[in-house]
Amino acid sequence: MIRVLIVDDSPLIRALMTQVLDQANDIEVVGAAEDPFHARELIKSLNPDVLTLDVEMPKMDGISFLKNLMRLRPMPVVMVSTLTQEGAPTTLEALELGAIDFVAKPTKNVAAELNAYAEILHDKIRAAAKAKVRIYSQTPSSTHANKVSSPESLEFKANHLVAIGASTGGTEAIKEVLIRLPAHFVPVVITQHIPPVFSKSFAERMDRVAKMTVKEAEDGDVLKAGFVYIAPGDFHLRLQPQGSKLVCRLDKGAPINRHRPAVDALFDSLVNIAPKKTTAIILTGMGADGAKGLLHLKEAGATTFAQDEKTSVVWGMPRAAVELGAAEKTVPLEQVADILMRSMIKR
Repeated sequence: MIRVLIVDDSPLIRALMTQVLDQANDIEVVGAAEDPFHARELIKSLNPDVLTLDVEMPKMDGISFLKNLMRLRPMPVVMVSTLTQEGAPTTLEALELGAIDFVAKPTKNVAAELNAYAEILHDKIRAAAKAKVRIYSQTPSSTHANKVSSPESLEFKANHLVAIGASTGGTEAIKEVLIRLPAHFVPVVITQHIPPVFSKSFAERMDRVAKMTVKEAEDGDVLKAGFVYIAPGDFHLRLQPQGSKLVCRLDKGAPINRHRPAVDALFDSLVNIAPKKTTAIILTGMGADGAKGLLHLKEAGATTFAQDEKTSVVWGMPRAAVELGAAEKTVPLEQVADILMRSMIKR
C-alpha cells in the first residue's frame, strides 16, 4: 500500500482528495493536515510514502514548507495547484525545489468528472511513490562544465534539428539540457506533458535561463536555429514541410496515449520529412508515450537516445523506448546536452 498524507487548509478539498484516493486498492490515506505545522507532526508520527501539498495555505505557504521538507526530510511530494496563470510560476518553482509532480486542485464540480480525475491522481501518486526524490541544490547547474569545449565557437549542421519528449520530472530535466546549449544551436522542438497556461509559463521560465530563445510554439512558426519551441498545453505539436523550411503545426486531435500534447505526435510527424537530420531523445516521464515514435524515427534513420534510469525521476517513458529497441543508447541527464551537440557538429 502507498501511504499518503494530504496537506490542505480546505476541509472540502481534504475530503474530496480522500474520497478519490480511497477508490484505489493500492493507496491508503493515512492522515490529513490543515496546515504545514500539523503536517510536520503527522509526517513524524505516520511516516507517509507520499505527500500531497497545497500550494497556498495559511501560517506557512506550500513553497516555504516544501523548502524545509526537502532540506530536512526529503520525500515524494505531489503539489495540488489551481491551474491558472497565477498558480503556474509557483507550481513550477515547487518542481524546481524537488516536488515530483503536480495535479489540479479538485473543484466543487469534480463529481461530474470524478473517474477521470481519480485516474490521473492515482497515476501521479503511484509514480511519485516510485520516483527518485531530487534534492534541491542552490548551486546553479550551469556551473558544471560542458565536455564539449567552447560550444559557442562550434559550427552546427544546417537544416538539422533536435526533438525532445518528456513527462514527470521533465520540466527540470529539460532545463538541465537547455542551459548547456549555445545560443546558435540547431532548432529544438519539445513536447512536455503539461496543461494549458503552464506551458506558456514554463517556456518563459526556460527563456530566462537558457542562452537559446525559448518560446511556446505557435501554429505556423518557422523553425530557426537558436530557437526552442515548446508544445502548448492541450495541443499536439507536429512539424510540416513548407518549401525548404519546417513549420510548427498545432492541432487538437484526439489524445494519444491519453496525452495532448503527445510525444508520439511530434516524433511521428518527423518520420517522413526529416529523419536523417533529426536527433531525438526521451527524457524522464511515466507511461510509454514517445517510445513507438522514437522507434519509427530510428528505423527511418534518425539518431535516437533515452535518458538513463539512474538520473530519471521516473524511468517510464525512457524504459519503454529502451525495451522497444528504439534508443541507440541511454545517457545520464548531465551528458544529454553534450551528446546532442556532438551529434550536430558540422564535420
